[in-house]
Formats: sequence, structure tokens, C-alpha cells
Amino acid sequence: MKTRIIGTGSCLPKTVMTNDDLSKYMDTSDEWISSRTGIRERHLAVEETTASMSIEAAKRAMENANVTAAEIDLIILGTVSGDFVTPACACEVQAAIGADRAVAFDINAACSGFMFALNIANAYIQAGLYRTALILGAETLSKIVDWEDRSTCVLFGDGAGAAVVRGDENCGMLSFDQGSDGAKGDVLACPGRANNNPLIKADQTPRYVHMDGQEVYKFAVTTVPASLQKTIEAAGLTPADIDYFALHQANIRIIQSVSKRLHVSDDKFPISLDHCGNISAASVPILLDEMNRKGLLKPGMRVALSGFGGGLTWASAVIEW
Repeated sequence: MKTRIIGTGSCLPKTVMTNDDLSKYMDTSDEWISSRTGIRERHLAVEETTASMSIEAAKRAMENANVTAAEIDLIILGTVSGDFVTPACACEVQAAIGADRAVAFDINAACSGFMFALNIANAYIQAGLYRTALILGAETLSKIVDWEDRSTCVLFGDGAGAAVVRGDENCGMLSFDQGSDGAKGDVLACPGRANNNPLIKADQTPRYVHMDGQEVYKFAVTTVPASLQKTIEAAGLTPADIDYFALHQANIRIIQSVSKRLHVSDDKFPISLDHCGNISAASVPILLDEMNRKGLLKPGMRVALSGFGGGLTWASAVIEW
């Protein structure tokens, strides 16, 4: 039994913020941002929430998969920017789509969140506990970034992506690799709310994402190609056998570096970061949905997926479409 992606969906906020738009609020420019990151615009939530975007992405994925809510056994949602501490965003999705039978929960693996969710769903399916799962990555990062810090805020966007997966005898996931390095977690972090009780009165000033960009880059350009190589070999393949690589959309230079290290043409690395920016856990499923709806993915194609980021965490998979 393999775990197969049978449908995809995504949702982006209606409001688009270009690099030129950002230059009206801070000392930056389209040339400065795009030359360093490949990002030209991103979508920012105004009326949308993490839950509302997740719900819309879920509905689109279910429609694409021709699956009803009654068939969903499991909902796993990766996010670092849910609307509530509790309930979980996955439970909000469950209620909205009417998946009364489903078990629903969130996970926090930052930019690897969707990939971790995929592997958890795969484990449940392999164990025979569930047959059909809805997995999502969703973020409203605009509420946790410091809009006075141009080195980080220009990178991020908001959105949600989803996929429906199901056990299949013939095709699906061929291999998976994941890992964590908590010792380096401080290079990309966002502090939570400080303790505040009768014994301690802490500063409740909002806290934002902070990142050591150079350290994150070093991590990504070494760990991601190694993880992909390991996963591809575990599937009995070589990088040349992979039709497409759907990577977390953090920075165009990271993607280009991975391409060079694997000796694979840039043409096999579709991108969405130019118009979406970095959407953390949502970037891989949004990219996958764009590829799917453009007709790039054909039955039998081999696709390598990889997410990487805060934690530090990483995860890669090879799937047969």
C-alpha cells in the first residue's frame, strides 16, 4: 500500500503587495528584493484568516480529488500562525467542511509542516488506521513578521495549500526522509507570549520572527540536496529520473544551489516564490497545486518534494503521480 496524492487545492489572499508597493513603506526597492530573493510580489491577508484560507484550499482539494467530507478520516494542518492557540485550525477546517468522522489536529514544523503532515498521514495509512486524509499547510505570516525589519518582512506572504491523499496499491509515495536540528533552532525563531501570572509580570510587547539569513542559507544549501539525494536513492532512482522538484519557496538562490548540487536543470524546478513569496508550511502544497492545475503533472511522473526551515527541520519525499 502506498500513499497517493489524489487532489490538490490552494487559496491566496486577494490583496497583492508588490516590491514597489513595499518601497512606499520602507527603504527598499524591487531591484534590491528581487535580485537577492527572486520575489517580486506576495499576497497579504486583509479579510482572510489562516482558517478561512485553509477551508477554501481544503474545499478545492476535495473537489479536485472528487472526495466528499464523509470520506475524510484524518485532517492534519501544518502552521505556525493559527488564529487561536486552541482550537486547532484543523478542527476549524473539520467543522467548516462537515468532515464529522475525521480526526483533526495541527502540527508545528514551520516551513516543513506540510511535508511532516504528509509523512504522518502516510504512517497512519500504512498502519491501516485510516484510508483518506486531508493535509494542509497554511500561514498568515504577515501578523508575525516585523514590518520595520526589511531584511525579513519582504520575504514572506500569506496563503494556504491542501492535498487529499489516499492509500493506493499501484502508485504514490516511493520514499521519505525527514530530520530536525534543534540545536540551531535559534537562527529562525519567533518567541511566544511571555508568562504572566500573579508571581510574574512580564513584558507583553508583541514578538516577531527573527532570522539569521546567512545561517539559514548555509543550512538549506547543504541539508536539502543531501536529503533529496538520500530520498531519491531510497526510491531506487537518480536525480535524472525525477521529472519535477517541488521545493519550499524560500529563496531563488537556494533553489538554484540545489539544482546545481544535484546536477539537474533549473527547468525541473518550478517556482511560485516570484508571485507568492515565502509562505512557510503552505509553499509546497501551493506550488504543487499550481503545477497540477497547469497540467504539468501526468500519471506516472516522479516528483521530488522538499520542505525546510524553522526548527531547524527538513523533509523530502519522492512520489509517483
